[in-house]
Amino acid sequence: MWKPQTCPLEEKAATIQLPYINSFGCMRQYQNAFDSGKIDFASVIGPVCPICGKAQCYREISPYKRSAIDLFPSFRKQSISIARFLCRKRQKTFSLLPIQLIPYMQYSASAVICTLIVGLKHWQKGEKGFWGAFIEADPESLLSPWLVFGWLKMVGAALRRCHRSLCRWYELESISTVAGRWQEIKGYFHAFGWAERRSDLNAHICRYSRATRNFLFGNPSQRREAGASP
Repeated sequence: MWKPQTCPLEEKAATIQLPYINSFGCMRQYQNAFDSGKIDFASVIGPVCPICGKAQCYREISPYKRSAIDLFPSFRKQSISIARFLCRKRQKTFSLLPIQLIPYMQYSASAVICTLIVGLKHWQKGEKGFWGAFIEADPESLLSPWLVFGWLKMVGAALRRCHRSLCRWYELESISTVAGRWQEIKGYFHAFGWAERRSDLNAHICRYSRATRNFLFGNPSQRREAGASP
């Protein structure tokens, strides 16, 4: 469960994205729970406003919609509702983005990681990993070798940024950042147990987000406005 930070979030950012830590198996389950009003967001956030730090300050406002694309076991694109809230004192909004999604990306975390696992398998066979992942994807997904390369860079940068925190749970001493992108990703995925397309991806992301109150992959709006690197 996400807990408010001790200090109020940066006032510069007009919109704040916070990770909504949950155990939903897929985005369809999340959306069904959202539509039926079964998610108690107030209990997730707590009584203290994460923007200004005052009790009973925020209120829920209309959610916004965003796309979510899954690629495995099959291509699926759906519209997802994102809960949104307003800090009455500072008139700034914040939202709770499910940890299955990546800020400012249509493709889900599962889609990105599973694609890289496929690419890694092709690379280990001496083939082109970007092309191998591309040819195994559904044509409707609009995946391209260039997009797979972008994901490889993004995930590699994110794992390096989070390396110190991840060392609390995984053996990462042997990972080299100078051996090439696929070799680096191979080291991380091996440490995480992601040799195959794993259903426990959310558990790993939850562990990181619960401990740090941040997103493992991608930059939320407050980091983007601060000019943070991926």
